[in-house]
Amino acid sequence: MALSILNNIPSLAAQNQLSITGSSLQKTLFRLSSGSRINSGADDAAGLAIADGLHANVTALTQSSRNATDGIGKLQVADGALAQVTNLLNRAVTLATESSTGTVSDSQRKALNAEFAQIKSEIDRIGSKTTYNGQQIFGSGSSSDSNKWVGATGGLTSASAVADDEAMTITDTDTGKSVTFTAAGNDMQDLMDYFNSGAGSTDVNVNVSLDTTGHLQVEDKSGNGSIVVTTNVAAAGAVARATISGGTDVYLSDGTTAGGGAITTTISALAANSIGTGAGKVDLSSNDLLSASNAQAALTKITSAISNVAGDRGTLGAVMNRLQSASNVINNQVQNLSAAEDGIRAADIAQEVANMTKFNILNQTGISALAQANQMQQGVLSLLR
Repeated sequence: MALSILNNIPSLAAQNQLSITGSSLQKTLFRLSSGSRINSGADDAAGLAIADGLHANVTALTQSSRNATDGIGKLQVADGALAQVTNLLNRAVTLATESSTGTVSDSQRKALNAEFAQIKSEIDRIGSKTTYNGQQIFGSGSSSDSNKWVGATGGLTSASAVADDEAMTITDTDTGKSVTFTAAGNDMQDLMDYFNSGAGSTDVNVNVSLDTTGHLQVEDKSGNGSIVVTTNVAAAGAVARATISGGTDVYLSDGTTAGGGAITTTISALAANSIGTGAGKVDLSSNDLLSASNAQAALTKITSAISNVAGDRGTLGAVMNRLQSASNVINNQVQNLSAAEDGIRAADIAQEVANMTKFNILNQTGISALAQANQMQQGVLSLLR
């Protein structure tokens, strides 16, 4: 090999190798200090994309589990309130049975009826004052369903030109009364006025308005859930029932771009005049125990009310069990997805410690080799003596 002083090739090689060793040592120290194998996209671009996707799934699923737990909490509050209503109704059975017998005087029946009135008032109070997270659980007032019928996107809106042949019919299934509004060139305001304050308001107790998106909505003001709305507007599903209060929608993400779905249950409004829902709903508001016959009639209704409450509690219990099962499944998904993410992202500490030892030694030997390479060309000076 020729003796040259223009370039120190061994020194350059030692410098390059020392730079590589230093970079590897730095990466190892990053991994040891962070516990993560991937600290930048350069470490593992594909692995980072997969790990970040898995982490997003875990985040969504973790919150979904919390949502399910919150939903169970709300339903437990409702169930506890209904349990107390059952106790009150059982006491009402005792009072009604006592008042039904001929050995009780009218003055004694007044005392029994006074307690019965207090029981009904307490049922009203439970229905209106039971809350969860500041929200009334059993809907508003004495309403049993608090249903609204809302126009779907593409249906009736404030800007709709109502054609002469279009009509809307509102039927109250409790009273059997039905009112039809025929457009006849009128606009949406005419339709709302007709049902809110005009001729239609005398037969059906509703409030017709526009929602925040400008679509028609019809609210059952009686709260009996008995209002049915039909329309011949040329838009499929232009009017559809939508529960707006007294319901619980627990959103559960599936942790993917597909989104997720909600487990829904409707908690009936609760009051002395509305125990249960639908055709089996019981109204105790007008009942009294002031005579034997009245007490016997009340007893029949009270027994039905107890059955309705038991049915409602069974429904709530079924949903609670479903939410708990969903939470268990989600927690299992979180565990498995976290393990998968950990396998991609986490550093192998034992391997990194071994690498650190290796690179520390290589760094020291590289420095020594560089020093030796720098000394090599000094031998040229001996030829000039």
